[in-house]
Amino acid sequence: MEGRRTDGTDPAAAPRTYTLIGGDGRPRRSDTAGRFGGYRPGRIYGRLDCPSALRHIARGHYVRHRVFFADEATAVAAGYRPCAVCLPDSHAAWRAGSPA
Repeated sequence: MEGRRTDGTDPAAAPRTYTLIGGDGRPRRSDTAGRFGGYRPGRIYGRLDCPSALRHIARGHYVRHRVFFADEATAVAAGYRPCAVCLPDSHAAWRAGSPA
């Protein structure tokens, strides 16, 4: 039986969980995937389809330091700043010192 575990369960049937970063910066388990990705060393977050992040990932960067957030408010609360490429309005507001 290909695709089955040795205990007889089907891995595709198991509920999927995701690790998201909370507003306190700690990882949390979630049943829903994050809507935003972040780069831990740069403390930056953006959309999952960000062209800049996807280029870095394709070159083999970011992956080890990638984190995920449920929403923008959580990313900001965790101390991350918005990406200038995929979130230009939020980034401009951040640079001006006002909340996004």
